[in-house]
Amino acid sequence: MSKRILITGGAGFIGSHLCERLLKEGNEVICIDNFFTGRKDNIIHLLNNPKFQLITHDIINPLSITVDEIYNFASPASPPHYQYDPIFTLKTNILGSINMLEIAKSFNSKIMQASTSEVYGDPLEHPQKESYRGNVNPIGPRACYDEGKRAAETLFFDYWRKFNIKIKVIRIFNTYGPRMREDDGRVVSNFIVQALKGEDITVYGDGTQTRSFCYISDLIEGIVKMMESPDDFRGPVNLGNPGEFKIIELAEMIIKMTNSKSRIVYKPLPEDDPKVRKPDITLAKTKLNWEPKVPLEEGLKETINYFKTKLFK
Repeated sequence: MSKRILITGGAGFIGSHLCERLLKEGNEVICIDNFFTGRKDNIIHLLNNPKFQLITHDIINPLSITVDEIYNFASPASPPHYQYDPIFTLKTNILGSINMLEIAKSFNSKIMQASTSEVYGDPLEHPQKESYRGNVNPIGPRACYDEGKRAAETLFFDYWRKFNIKIKVIRIFNTYGPRMREDDGRVVSNFIVQALKGEDITVYGDGTQTRSFCYISDLIEGIVKMMESPDDFRGPVNLGNPGEFKIIELAEMIIKMTNSKSRIVYKPLPEDDPKVRKPDITLAKTKLNWEPKVPLEEGLKETINYFKTKLFK
């Protein structure tokens, strides 16, 4: 049965892929974005679809709209973007979440919060299970995002306890793929853009810190499965790829795949940058029958082709 679905941050990297997927399933999709980091380019091909509606709005400000489901994906998500205006980032995650939860409460909508692996901070547990409470610096330069997302999770569970609304919380680990911004500041987009331009590839720290990279199509599958799961499974649930790579390995892989002449240069590690990151996805496998399928090399190939088109068209 077709549903009326609201996606905040719907013109962003992940949000636009989600709009596309839910429209393909025959749903009516309302995309809300303030275009702080989202881009019209990401959704321009959807604008002629009669079941798609775009509303330019900042969710810091209240909104009333009748929907069956809400996917709350609005927030700057890469360090340069969320640190650009940290107070705005906190407001988006806290006031924005309250405004979306109020819609869910008013219209009995099911609501999902896109949380993040950043709630674990610079983890002392490896890999990270959902039961791990994290090692976050509440007064550091990344806190606006880390603590904003932690506070949003708190709000979701308090609204469930107080008003019995249907909530879902996912914790997204590093995701990559087409429609990432070239000025995103995340490691995959940085390395690909630098390699394609023949610029020095900037590795922060000594490159031995690790990340786990999940291709966008795998993530979208996990998101949809979580929303469709029984109401008594609220999460939080980790969605990410447990394959773990050193940053230096990623840099070398991208240089090779792009036939780049780029050199690797090293810069100091930013404050509070996590040394390791790897999801334990046992819960997602058990409860959602989900695990990622796309190998890193295959996903990188698609992403490199996307950036080639963007940079050299």
